[in-house]
Amino acid sequence: MLSADLERYLHEHIPLSKAMQVSVRSIETDTVVLQAPLKPNINHRETVFGGSASALALLAGWSLLHLRLQRESLAGRLVIQRNSMQYLQPIRGDFTARATLEQPDAWPSFMRTLVRRGRARIAVGSSLEHSGEVVGTFTGEFVALRDQAS
Repeated sequence: MLSADLERYLHEHIPLSKAMQVSVRSIETDTVVLQAPLKPNINHRETVFGGSASALALLAGWSLLHLRLQRESLAGRLVIQRNSMQYLQPIRGDFTARATLEQPDAWPSFMRTLVRRGRARIAVGSSLEHSGEVVGTFTGEFVALRDQAS
């Protein structure tokens, strides 16, 4: 999937991403980077609203898994089960979220479990960055539920 395709998919299926003006900065096999501008995500202190920061980090993690499952030709639902967010400093401008698997070696086991049981869990981490600095970290556990047809 191309960056423009993922961006269109997010805007059509997750309306919050459109309201936040999320764009796809890059897609690689092991990493997805999303970006959002300050203006639609601003709070009363003229920094990024914490909910927007958390949402971008979660969207990046979800996107990474969505794309990896697509490459495996497995259709299904992908939901967040739990997450934690650390805000390291205020974000005073446009920001990105870079998502990677917490344990890349866990992917084959995750896939075997998903195929065999129709349900599997995996952890994704996202780092929030602004002006070249890490300004927040996110860890989320996602659950994939395989469609019966795949």
